[in-house]
Amino acid sequence: MRTSYIIALGSNRRHPHHGAPAHVLVAAMAKLDPIARSRIITSRPIGPSLRAYANAAILIESDLPPPALLAHLQAIEHNFGRRTGGQRWSARVLDLDIILWSGGVWVDQMLTIPHPAYHRRSFVLGPLCEIAAWWHDPLNHFSALQLKARLDRNRPCP
Repeated sequence: MRTSYIIALGSNRRHPHHGAPAHVLVAAMAKLDPIARSRIITSRPIGPSLRAYANAAILIESDLPPPALLAHLQAIEHNFGRRTGGQRWSARVLDLDIILWSGGVWVDQMLTIPHPAYHRRSFVLGPLCEIAAWWHDPLNHFSALQLKARLDRNRPCP
């Protein structure tokens, strides 16, 4: 059975073959054959990393259940040079996260869908709204567009 997934992509380290982080995302998207893809944006890092991130979101379809798709995404990250076991939110060549899926909620020891923090991250919601503004969060029932509006409204002016 084909299932739809929203995947968030991020990179803030160069790759020896693909180059700058934005090019890393383009190469990763090609491996995932998206139905829809957002623009690539630049965002500030969370945590200790000092390098800006390239971020995007894609909509894919897959026959894989969430745990198998997670393993596939982690294999892609590994092939791009991501090392596990490092400092949380540190610089990375490629980060792929399952944000939402058409099956609603998924929770196990390795994976939680919807992604627990996506609704608080403008670098996820902005790209998500470009490709699936209508997608509703199965927990709070707000659309991606509504979540982005709420986040933007609650952010202090610079």
